[in-house]
Amino acid sequence: MCKGIIKAQGKVSTHQDINKSPGVSRREFFKLATLGLTGFFFPNIARPLEVMAKPSTISLINKARFCIYIHLDGGPSHIDTFDLKEGNWTPSNFEPTTFGNIRWPKGLMPTLAEQLSNIAIVRSINAYALVHQLAQVWNQIGRNPTTTLAKVAPNIGSVVALEYDGKDNSNNILPPFIGLHDGIHPAYGQGYFPAQYAPFNLIPNADGIFGTVSLLGEDPFKHRYQVLQSLDSSIRQNSPYGKPIESMSSAYNQAKQIMYNPQIDSIFKLEHQDIEAYGNSSFGNACLVARNIVKNDIGTHFIQINHSNWDHHSNIYAMGNQTGGIYQTAGQFDKGLGKLIADLASTPSKSSTGKTLLDETLIVAMGEFGRTVGNLTAQGGRDHHLQMSALFAGAGIQGNQTIGKTDETGETTIEYGWSRDLIIRPEDIFCTIYSALGIDYTKVLQNDPFKRGFEYVPYAKDGVYAPIDVLWS
Repeated sequence: MCKGIIKAQGKVSTHQDINKSPGVSRREFFKLATLGLTGFFFPNIARPLEVMAKPSTISLINKARFCIYIHLDGGPSHIDTFDLKEGNWTPSNFEPTTFGNIRWPKGLMPTLAEQLSNIAIVRSINAYALVHQLAQVWNQIGRNPTTTLAKVAPNIGSVVALEYDGKDNSNNILPPFIGLHDGIHPAYGQGYFPAQYAPFNLIPNADGIFGTVSLLGEDPFKHRYQVLQSLDSSIRQNSPYGKPIESMSSAYNQAKQIMYNPQIDSIFKLEHQDIEAYGNSSFGNACLVARNIVKNDIGTHFIQINHSNWDHHSNIYAMGNQTGGIYQTAGQFDKGLGKLIADLASTPSKSSTGKTLLDETLIVAMGEFGRTVGNLTAQGGRDHHLQMSALFAGAGIQGNQTIGKTDETGETTIEYGWSRDLIIRPEDIFCTIYSALGIDYTKVLQNDPFKRGFEYVPYAKDGVYAPIDVLWS
């Protein structure tokens, strides 16, 4: 976590790494409060009061079978990427260009420029927190991480995995939720959900998944596995020792299906030509694996990709050196995601005649917050800022559109751009993802450890949060 300076509502405060675990303790929270950040960890009280009298009308888009959720760890500068604002700070090699309704840094992200007809940009988003780890967790569990229930809340991918369990008739060899990362930030876990809904976290590489072959050889491995089953199968199914044993057995069986499986090798072992086409980076490899997962359709419905190094507090423009700063990070993002969208858009769907894999796949790319606007700081970078933007593609979304508008510098929202006429929050994005996948975002489970009722999206049942409907209009 960065130990730099953050700017919040005109006040400058230091922040430090206060979280060594997936949750945040009460003691740690009060440390944050002493830094004057408390207000960013609670929902805007005015919003619930404003919309409580408007109960949510459930309307599910239900056009996607897959979701690829890309988290840009560190918080990208929105005014240099998805909400381009030009000034004396803008490098000339950004080549600002207008594509239909979108002003875009063509020189920075040329591959995505070619895909803007498939892309919608949402610009009226505000984060709730300006601390990396808090906001990153918030963007994976869809709620305030400092609350009690958040301690056991699952990743959105685990909820999707639960919802698709038993509903999908495909050959379910792969785990329903796969997390792809670059070795820095794996996907957040399954919370109180059973282990079978946990993210299968891995770092993609050309050699595939480590450990899918045995040092003993295939035949001895199969024999030992059969012996194991014969010895203790009676305590693995309907186990007298409870759910943990059953979960372990399920994990064993799923792992067995991955072993010595040529279809798995075709997904995770990467060809040099494809690696180069996707940018020859860890993020590009993740996008390539995501493409292969969707194309094979063998059980996975939610893929989270974590892309790091967007925390540009200093030298964001790398003194004109296009191999560093935002050039390097955005370049990886551009080549990987641009090629992914192009490939999905050109691959016919196996299940729906006349449609493509992009029509069946919702892609969302966003960071935990945005960055300060206008001229650069004394360090030549940009600090943390609540205003942010996100990229959407696929699942029938209307491309080449922008939703919401910021002021001339990108500091604050001046037009919301959607039917609810409110600032868009991470919870609204969760509602959007669930709706696109045909999942009731107002659902409440009654099996959480605290017996309080686990809401897929807190307060959505009361109409506080809802899908960004105009993405499809």
